[in-house]
Amino acid sequence: MKVWTVANQKGGVGKTTSVASLAGALAKRGMRVLMIDTDPHASLGYYLGIDSETVPGSLYDIFLAHKQLSLALIMPHIINSQVEGLDLIPATMALATLDRALGHQEGMGLVLRNLINLLEGKYDVAIIDCPPVLGVLMVNALAASQHIIIPVQTEFLAIKGLDRMIKTMELMGRSKKTRYSYSVVPTMYDKRTKASPIALEVLQDKYKNALWPDMIPVDTKFRDASLAHVPASHYAPNTRGVKAYDRLLDFLLAGEFSHVKVG
Repeated sequence: MKVWTVANQKGGVGKTTSVASLAGALAKRGMRVLMIDTDPHASLGYYLGIDSETVPGSLYDIFLAHKQLSLALIMPHIINSQVEGLDLIPATMALATLDRALGHQEGMGLVLRNLINLLEGKYDVAIIDCPPVLGVLMVNALAASQHIIIPVQTEFLAIKGLDRMIKTMELMGRSKKTRYSYSVVPTMYDKRTKASPIALEVLQDKYKNALWPDMIPVDTKFRDASLAHVPASHYAPNTRGVKAYDRLLDFLLAGEFSHVKVG
C-alpha cells in the first residue's frame, strides 16, 4: 500500500482539496483508497458529506484504544463515501484534546503507522490529511508516510509557511534519525495576478529540487464539488483543476521524487 501525507503548517493552502482530488482521481482509475483525516476541524468529512460528529466512531476512538489496536477495532470506524472505492476514517473535534490527554503515553507517535499496517492488502493507497499544527497528529502522519505532499498557495505568506514546514521535517528527521521524502505542490495559481507568477518563481528558485514542475490552478469547480460532496474528479472531470491533479497523480505514482529527502 502506498501511503501519502498531505501537510503544511499554514492553513488555507489546499490540503483538503488536494486529498479529496487525489483520492477521487485514484478511485477513477479503479484503485481502493483510504483517506484518514487527522485534522480536528474534520473538513475532509464535511467535504464528502459526512458529519463527523454524528458517526459511530472516529480516529479519536482508535487513538484511545491504541494499546489494543486490531483490525476488528479499526473496521467499524471506516466510513464509505458516495464514491465507490473511496473510504474515510473521519476526524472529530475531540482530536484537539489528544496532545493534552494522551500525548505523553508511550507509542503514541506510531498509532497511524500501526493502523495502516493492519490494513495492508485492503487498500491500494492511503492518504492522510494533516492539521496545520505540529503535535502528536502531525508526528503520526509523518511517521506513517512514505511520501509527503506539501501544497503551497502561490503567494508569499504561504511560502513562509512552507519554510516552517521544511524546518519542522528537518528537526524531526534529526531527532528520530529518519528521512522524509517530499514534494512541494504549488496551488491556487492565478496567472492574472502579479503575486502568483512571482511566488512561483521564488518556489522554483528556492525549492527547485523538491518542486513538482507544474501547478494547480485556481478553479471554482473545486468549491462546487465540495458543495456536491464528491471529489472534483467525479463532479467536473474535464476542468483544468482536475486535469492538473491527474498530472500530479501521474507524477506521484511514477515515484519521480524518490531522490528528494530531508533529515
